[in-house]
Amino acid sequence: MTDTAELLLSELMTNAYRHAKVPVGREIRARCVVTDDRVRVTVTDASDTLPAPGTAPLEAESGRGLTLVAALAADWGAQRRGCGVGKEVWFELSLGPADDRRHA
Repeated sequence: MTDTAELLLSELMTNAYRHAKVPVGREIRARCVVTDDRVRVTVTDASDTLPAPGTAPLEAESGRGLTLVAALAADWGAQRRGCGVGKEVWFELSLGPADDRRHA
């Protein structure tokens, strides 16, 4: 599960870095919250443009990040931030029972 979380975090951070055209001084942030049965990772940036999965041509070297997130995450989404500046994009991964995690 850790490898999947790192991959999906990398995808969201890369998208924010490449596509969030924001003023100098605005930051991209990541937050991880772990509960008994899920891990939720959220990436925030100051851009108001909400992302959507696209369809990349077979020969393209990029353009599949959100499709990958949608395929591997238990859930994901994007919304504008409540403070009125920017957006947050998040994904959740399900954690197995505690016994399974201990032996992973």
